[in-house]
This record gives sequence, structure tokens and C-alpha cells, in this order.
Amino acid sequence: MNDNFRILVVEDEEDLNEILQFNLESDGYLVDTSFSAEEALKRDLTRYDLLILDVMMGKISGFSLAQRIRKDMRLEVPIIFLTARDSENDLLTGFNLGADDYITKPFSVRALQARIKAVLKRNKSTTVEEIATSLVVGGIVIDFESKRLIIGDKKIELTRKEYEIICLLAKSPGRIFSREEILRRIWESDVIVIDRTVDVNMTRLRRKMEEFGSYIRNKPGFGYYFEI
Repeated sequence: MNDNFRILVVEDEEDLNEILQFNLESDGYLVDTSFSAEEALKRDLTRYDLLILDVMMGKISGFSLAQRIRKDMRLEVPIIFLTARDSENDLLTGFNLGADDYITKPFSVRALQARIKAVLKRNKSTTVEEIATSLVVGGIVIDFESKRLIIGDKKIELTRKEYEIICLLAKSPGRIFSREEILRRIWESDVIVIDRTVDVNMTRLRRKMEEFGSYIRNKPGFGYYFEI
């Protein structure tokens, strides 16, 4: 039963909604559907393990809905966007809003099913890691209790922001975080912060990680990610 994961599909094309619901329920997921962002907002979104949002919808787009979910409701539920728009700007907008994946139409249902499994697996792993006292990855240890980075027998003191950055990246290896998303997640309500602030902290963190600093990578135009 796929651990009884509950998914909400928000798609204004009725036929596609039905196809997705049928196939995902066949995979063992619990699936609800909405035909508009307005309808989705009437639901208790905290109940879902994943949201699949169409971008082009009526008065409230999928992007606007995601913005409300992330900023107003402050929910970190995984989001996959479905859209016929495949420009680089649209892709960046999706990831800046905190998307976990972005799939362009037309797409195969099998491809979507594979993406869903990957996103849910990654999110489940993060939850398990947070319950543990530390995260061991590629020769480094992130100690959640002491808020320190441990390399070999050396304890690395980090600033609060550096610690939060390494946790964010290391818990979702391979996932690209834009500067805007990092600012939103790490600095939250701080008044004066700019994109350059992220770069400065990344440089300092990499330096402290010594040879392991290469784990933090930058994809120009997109953002930072953690890769061993």
C-alpha cells in the first residue's frame, strides 16, 4: 500500500485528473483530486504526503497556490508541478517556490510514477534522519545534538546559518536549492538579506569542510546542491 501515502492531485483537466487518480490508486496510494486551486485550498492540506499541482489553472495558478502553501501556510509538503510551460524561467520559478520536481506535458504516467516514488522516498528518509541524533554522509557527520560538523575526529564549529545550510542540503542530496529558496528557508523573517549572503556563507562553509567542501556544488543559474 506504499505506506498509505496520501496524494492530492490539483488539475483542471478532468480526463487527466481521472487518469492520474486511477493509476496512482492502482499503485496503492490514497488519492484525492481537485479541479482548481480554490477547491484545493478548502481541503486540510496538512493531511497529504505529496501535492501534484497543474501550473495553468483558472484564477489561481499552481505557482500561486504553491506560494500560499509555502509562505502563508508554511507547509513543507513535497510538491510536483505539471505544466505545458517548459521555459527556463518557468522551471526556475517552480524550484524557487520550493518544488521537489517539475514535469512538462505531455508526459508518460510511468515517468510520473517514478518521480513520485523518488520524491516520497527522499522525504521519508529526511524524516527518519531528523529523528536520529546524527546524519552520516560521505565521510562527514552532522551532529544534530551539538549542532556541529564532525570530520574524522575533528569537530567543526559552525555558525547557526552554516549549520542550517549543511542540514538543508545534505538531507536532500542531488536536489537543487535556488538562492531565493535558501534565503526563504534559512533566513526566514530577517529583514535585510541578499542573494550574495548565501554565496558568502557557502564559501565559508566549504572552507570549514576542507576537502569535503567539494560536496557542495553550484549549478550556475539554478542554485546549490549536495553531491558526493
